[in-house]
Amino acid sequence: MTPILELEQISKRFPGVQALDNVHFDIFSGEVHALLGENGAGKSTLIKIMSGVHKPDTGEIKFNGQPVQFNNPREAQARGIATIYQELSLYPDLTVAENIFMGHAPRNRIGMVDWRAMRHRAKEILESLEIHDLDVNAKVGALTVGKRQRVEIAKALSQDARILIMDEPTAALTESDVQRLFTIVRLLRERKVGIIYISHRLEEVFTLADRVTVLRDGHYVGTKPVAETNGDDLISMMVGRTIDNLFPKLETKIGEPVLEVNNLWRRPLTRGISFQVREGEIVGLAGLVGSGRSELALTIFGITPAESGQILIKGQPHKIKNPRQAMKLGIAYVPEDRSTQGLIRQMRIRENVSVAMLTALAHRGFIDRKSEVELAKHTVGQLNVRATSIEQVVNKLSGGNQQKIVVGKWLARHPKVLIMDEPTRGVDVGAKAEIHRLISELAQQGLAILMISSELPEILGMSDRVLVMREGHIVAEYPRAEATQEVIVDAMMRSQTDREASKGIEGMAARNIQ
Repeated sequence: MTPILELEQISKRFPGVQALDNVHFDIFSGEVHALLGENGAGKSTLIKIMSGVHKPDTGEIKFNGQPVQFNNPREAQARGIATIYQELSLYPDLTVAENIFMGHAPRNRIGMVDWRAMRHRAKEILESLEIHDLDVNAKVGALTVGKRQRVEIAKALSQDARILIMDEPTAALTESDVQRLFTIVRLLRERKVGIIYISHRLEEVFTLADRVTVLRDGHYVGTKPVAETNGDDLISMMVGRTIDNLFPKLETKIGEPVLEVNNLWRRPLTRGISFQVREGEIVGLAGLVGSGRSELALTIFGITPAESGQILIKGQPHKIKNPRQAMKLGIAYVPEDRSTQGLIRQMRIRENVSVAMLTALAHRGFIDRKSEVELAKHTVGQLNVRATSIEQVVNKLSGGNQQKIVVGKWLARHPKVLIMDEPTRGVDVGAKAEIHRLISELAQQGLAILMISSELPEILGMSDRVLVMREGHIVAEYPRAEATQEVIVDAMMRSQTDREASKGIEGMAARNIQ
């Protein structure tokens, strides 16, 4: 059987960087082929070569066994290769149908756009994907991320895509949208579409993929049937070593409460919240997307100040009205979206590290450049940031190293409380283990840490206690020894009414027994 697309001995060099070196990759019709590797392994360069964005320096591309050359993305699209990137390329002010047929809308006899036919064909494509909740006349800008992604898939199929490249497709999706995506991927596989699936989440690879190829540092490591490998094997292939402990939880002496929250309200998603985080403790905050986890963090940090309730730092009550006040009290906040909220991506490492310390570094209105350089060098060394120098633009760093810079920026202030929202989202497995070790070491040094995460293994592996949020309320709390995936998922999914009814039934049963 001949692969529909095959790349042989592909090499690509950019100034100062050998992005790919003799890489091999192929895909068959009706196959899901996962492409794995740490950030910087060469995955993005490889898919850009497949999709015509880059031309390889050396090597050969074959389509249905015949040599081809893609000079631009349009030529790759003409062969039926479509790419869905993490940053979706849709027009928010246009409708679903207009986006699906952008650039190739059906025409009538006089060459004008046939709007009726376009809407009809768009509806047919969506229904073929078993998507029944998308109005073809809706503006794309008003849709959820999951629905916009489904529009991208429909757009690819409208051009008769035979190969669909999906780059981190679940990174910003809710759990329900992830399951919808999986259903669509399986439908496409049944229709003999070849799918190249790129993800940092190994569980998705084992759920969907038929084969998996691993790249490391621009080199081809190997290809295996998914049925013949396991997570440890793939991690070893990706990082060149075994990672014995992805969640290195260190023994820590837990002290007195540092952060206390009492009956905190900020509608609509912070409703009567009460909890505490103690010195040296990692408190995991779990919950579905929209449960109010991130909103709670924003309220504690003063971005959306509380309407009522009390926040105490080291036993002293404070009304936190803005982030500047929170910072003075020793609260640090690593946001969920590091690209837009945690970093100034066009600026250098040195400048990003010092941005939270400008007042301390300034002397008579001017920044003490020597102190700024020393601070940046210390941070890079302390957190093992892989960079050419402190003058490197952060946009050129891998996701894991960018996250380290966000954390380092706040550690320079020597905070008492560290709030981390999705601390390892979008980073590879090697960087994830390093960030987990850093979190554990910070707790061991006495920092009080509130960690928000959608990844239950991360919550279970790193937390001393787990809080569960639903609909703006904390609905459950578990010590580390009692926290399991089953009880946390149950708490996240069950409504408050169900929970109260259950408690009532349990109470009645107890009284009857007595």
